[in-house]
Amino acid sequence: MADSRVIVNARLPQRSGLYQIRVEAGRISAIAPQAPLAQKLHPTTDSTDTEIDVQGDWISLGAVDLQINGALGLAFPDLRVEQLDRLQDICNLLWQQGISGFCPTLVTTSLENFHSSLKAIQTFQQHQQRLSSSLSSQKLPIQSATIQSATVLGAHLEGPFLNPAKKGAHPAKYLQPLTLETLKRVAGEFTKAIRIVTLAPELASEPGIISWLTEQNITVSLGHSLATETQASSAFSAGAHMVTHAFNAMPGLHHREPGLLGAALANPNVFCGFIADGEHISKTMLDLLLRIDRANGCLEINDSNQQTQSQQNQPRQVQRQQTHNLDPFKQRQGLDRLFLVSDALSPLGLPDGVYPWDSRQINVANGTARLLDGTLSGTTLPLIAGAQNLVRWGLCSVEEAIALVTTNPRCAIRQPGIERHQPAQFLRWSYQNDRLHWQWLWP
Repeated sequence: MADSRVIVNARLPQRSGLYQIRVEAGRISAIAPQAPLAQKLHPTTDSTDTEIDVQGDWISLGAVDLQINGALGLAFPDLRVEQLDRLQDICNLLWQQGISGFCPTLVTTSLENFHSSLKAIQTFQQHQQRLSSSLSSQKLPIQSATIQSATVLGAHLEGPFLNPAKKGAHPAKYLQPLTLETLKRVAGEFTKAIRIVTLAPELASEPGIISWLTEQNITVSLGHSLATETQASSAFSAGAHMVTHAFNAMPGLHHREPGLLGAALANPNVFCGFIADGEHISKTMLDLLLRIDRANGCLEINDSNQQTQSQQNQPRQVQRQQTHNLDPFKQRQGLDRLFLVSDALSPLGLPDGVYPWDSRQINVANGTARLLDGTLSGTTLPLIAGAQNLVRWGLCSVEEAIALVTTNPRCAIRQPGIERHQPAQFLRWSYQNDRLHWQWLWP
């Protein structure tokens, strides 16, 4: 007999009202607006039924980090097939931080390192896929039917096709010209292991580069770039639809030359990743970034009197109201083209100190990583800490913060959100004592 659970009185990011979710054999079998007792969801198979009342708290899938450079002392460009146990340790750590999926990010390095790391990532993905298939074929309790460890979604190549003038902490000696031949050489036989490629579009020496990547089901993200508005818009028209760490490693917004960032923020089909550690972007610019995304619709303060006790002490909700009528079950609200990334480096999960980083060293203090010359190189803060920061700083609502780490990054890489047949890896979110809290719904 299958283990079945019904979650009731749940709020879902970017959907209005309360919902009930049925979970059978570790996967979502149904989602429906909250209904009277007589209209509750019925199991699809013979099953034991357990009801979980979350009393108006938010339910989401686990968080997704599309830009993370390493953890527990291992930088992903140094990953080898012989070290897959260390990658598993990182997956376990990220799960403990609320992450259900991530893209190991390979910063600019040698061709040999790219291929060795991609081989290890591909091997590990195959192992995870076999394990997931095995679990889904068995009728197990929910805790056993889902992998309680973060899933590798594919590599993010942040380089080597970057503008030298905006390379940041990337080593100049490994930067490569952006040609189709060089791109295929870097990808090698591992295109299926690559999920995202960050590149500077102004470096392209021939047409067809972005279209080739999209044909391989690889998301093209623009970054580390001096692209003009025209160059960026051309890249978006060719199939790029993402920006890597907005504001960082690119010109800022200018009233006569919007540049890459201006072109991205004005394009309704482009997603922008950003870092909310308080160092990479000032709070004022973070506020502006969030306001721009909200401005695609009309703002309305939600002062509904029909709130649960858990909701009454939450910040007021700023919601996007679409200017045309949509099915309220599918209507998207709030921020929907921005997503948070950690940009965490290999000391994630370790105490502050000085650590090796390729042939150099970085100094980690209070979660911020810099080269010894002071160049900002990343963070060691967990992804969800960024969402908590935005709520604590009063820059976004609880619902928006949740979407920034769960729904939106999935949309950016065309991955399904909280819908039928998805693994029931749920986070439960609440706002208490002026702080955003989360926990896995079942341990």
